[in-house]
Amino acid sequence: MRSTLTLHPDAQCPAIERIDVDVARPSSSVLELRYRMIGRLTAIVLPALVPPTRADDLWRHTCFEAFLRAVPGSGYRELNFAPSSQWAAYSFDGYREGIRTADPESLDIQVARGDGFELAARLTLDLPATPWQVGLSAVVEQIDGTRSYWALAHPPGKADFHHPDGFALELPAETQR
Repeated sequence: MRSTLTLHPDAQCPAIERIDVDVARPSSSVLELRYRMIGRLTAIVLPALVPPTRADDLWRHTCFEAFLRAVPGSGYRELNFAPSSQWAAYSFDGYREGIRTADPESLDIQVARGDGFELAARLTLDLPATPWQVGLSAVVEQIDGTRSYWALAHPPGKADFHHPDGFALELPAETQR
């Protein structure tokens, strides 16, 4: 299922035309994400590719994110993927509460640069076999240091990817690609 992220109304990013995300859940514990960023990539901070390793604070630079919440439930997971192939995963008990690391059981990240930038991630997660509410987002850092915030849905006010309004997509227990 393909979704297009929208730029936060208070942000500007003339270098990026669009960010699309393909999401699939081929089994109850597997999530597949494919982010595609189109635009003038020379104006965007895209770090060099490194082996996939866990790293914190990826959101401070260009980063693709997914937030997952089992239905019903108030706890959620945050997944971060940097263009370098670094990644992070966290679990929260509630809105920005009870944070802890929550590494996936397995993770494969592929990055491609060409006429656009593409990052694909396939994860096996220990989550209930129920429908999930999903928030998809991205932080884009331009070479001048400014950041823009992209998401499926933005709550009122400043950008906040953790806000419940951002969980705008529902994935059934299993989806087709």
